[in-house]
Amino acid sequence: MGVATVFTNTDSTAVTGLPDGVNNATVDVDNNSQLGITAAYMLTENFALELLAATPFSHTISGENDLSGVDVGKTKHLPPTLTAQYYFGGKDSVFNPYVGVGVNYTIFFDEEVNQNLINTVNSLPSIVALGGANSMGMDLDDSFGLAAEVGFDLKVAENWYINAALWYIDLSTTATLTTDLGTTHKVDVDLDPWVLNVAIAYKF
Repeated sequence: MGVATVFTNTDSTAVTGLPDGVNNATVDVDNNSQLGITAAYMLTENFALELLAATPFSHTISGENDLSGVDVGKTKHLPPTLTAQYYFGGKDSVFNPYVGVGVNYTIFFDEEVNQNLINTVNSLPSIVALGGANSMGMDLDDSFGLAAEVGFDLKVAENWYINAALWYIDLSTTATLTTDLGTTHKVDVDLDPWVLNVAIAYKF
């Protein structure tokens, strides 16, 4: 167990369904750290399967370009990642580096829209003409993608190790924003994060 940090590499399309003048409204997603938990099962002395889990990550979504300075909202996610690993050292190595490849399934939940975004949308003539929005919902699609990993175990005592690992995860989602007026707006977001986990490990 240790500290896992998601460093996002956000790239988004423009939000659809907005009028001229705000047709380059994009978003950005901040980083977050949580309790990281990994479990590796050694199939042989050099090959293993590892599962990465964590307490829910929480990210703030902010506007960019035509939405610059607007607090869009926030979301939480869980990123379980399963990798097949190759360890370069033996089971008794003091320093044992490894590499891994696998798959990630990211589950988004608790999406919330900030009032700041609703106020911004209500300043658009096309929304004003409809009477203005009182509420807005947001839904993020779950993501399935590939993952790659490098890391090492450093033995510090009998059965105790310091572990550090870095994953690159192919993570994309589509956010759908729906107002109580019936208007729908979508934005495709590539997060493609680097995930760094620094932990204390115990070998059974």
